[in-house]
Amino acid sequence: MNAFGITDRGVVRKENQDTFRYELIAKDEILCAVLCDGMGGAQAGSLASTIASDTFMSHAAYSLDSTSDASDMQRILVEAVNYANIKVYDRSFADFSCMGMGCTLVAVLINSKRCLIANVGDSRAYLINKANIQQISRDHSLVEELLAKGKIKPEQVKNHPQKNIITRAIGVEASVKCDVFDIKFTAGSRILLCSDGLSNVLSDKEILTISQENPDVESACKQMLNLALRRGAPDNVTVFIAQR
Repeated sequence: MNAFGITDRGVVRKENQDTFRYELIAKDEILCAVLCDGMGGAQAGSLASTIASDTFMSHAAYSLDSTSDASDMQRILVEAVNYANIKVYDRSFADFSCMGMGCTLVAVLINSKRCLIANVGDSRAYLINKANIQQISRDHSLVEELLAKGKIKPEQVKNHPQKNIITRAIGVEASVKCDVFDIKFTAGSRILLCSDGLSNVLSDKEILTISQENPDVESACKQMLNLALRRGAPDNVTVFIAQR
């Protein structure tokens, strides 16, 4: 398993509120990765994303082992998201300066047979192979809900004035529901986790092209980030790729 991640505060923002963590655990048999994006405009967004990513990784690394089957992995994935939510929520009430903080979360667990993805918010997970790219996660956002209800058209999404409003986040309420996806992940395929600082600037086709042109996951991540930066990167940008 090859994996690499990179993050940057971007061109406009003064602080990077994105965090990511990844680790090979259970004697390198399971890859666990998580990416969080502090809620824009909320207090202590960087702290929220740090607490969430650290808590998620701590629980997953402690709970997973080489005997973990598909049901174990899904349970642990959901538990790790819930623990992350509780930690951020509790901190926001314990410290007045942190009141209202929150973050998105997207995570992946991969072993020799399974690939499980969880998400809360609008940070994304993509499945990429040699010829195609597919968004696996579903944005928890206002525009996504409007699109699903037929109130806006797909071409209106990118520049919609309420594009940045998310409908679900880590730490905002005492409990949170995550979406979980169990996908087929074959040799040579890639999982991309990214914050909206990437997906709002690069199209899916551009992401696929960069992946196709870079057989090394590190160079692919860096090229995606560099293109976002060249385009002005108005938000923090985080990119993580895992390849079987």
